[in-house]
Amino acid sequence: MNAGEQVRSMERVQLVASIAALFRQYFPDARANLNPWRDDPQTRAFEDEQTLDLSFHLPGWSPRSQCRSFLLQLRLEHSPSGEPQKPQLLGVLIRGLTYEAERWRLATVGEWLPSGTHLPQPSVVSALQSFCRAVFDLFAA
Repeated sequence: MNAGEQVRSMERVQLVASIAALFRQYFPDARANLNPWRDDPQTRAFEDEQTLDLSFHLPGWSPRSQCRSFLLQLRLEHSPSGEPQKPQLLGVLIRGLTYEAERWRLATVGEWLPSGTHLPQPSVVSALQSFCRAVFDLFAA
């Protein structure tokens, strides 16, 4: 679900802002987009309220990251009582995208290594892994 649609409390605003600021520490030229999904019936059919989705767009195609945009999806587990507390982070999925298609994806499962047709350079992989660790730390705090 679009992160922009989930900012219903001050805690959630701070959480989304912290995630965006963290990403910009590793990729300073990326612009955040809190609403990466279109608002149409076809997209709404696949809406998942257990994810927090945002994207980051680079100024152009990046040969180091092998993409133009990063789609970040955080898998969350919300409190069963529905209380407005910080949800638990279950995992992170980052996809490297161009206008044509997904080029690679990195999930915080197994060895946290990217898979796909055009993989980012090792320095970018390391930055993405560090970002994921920092996001887990943010949710644990």
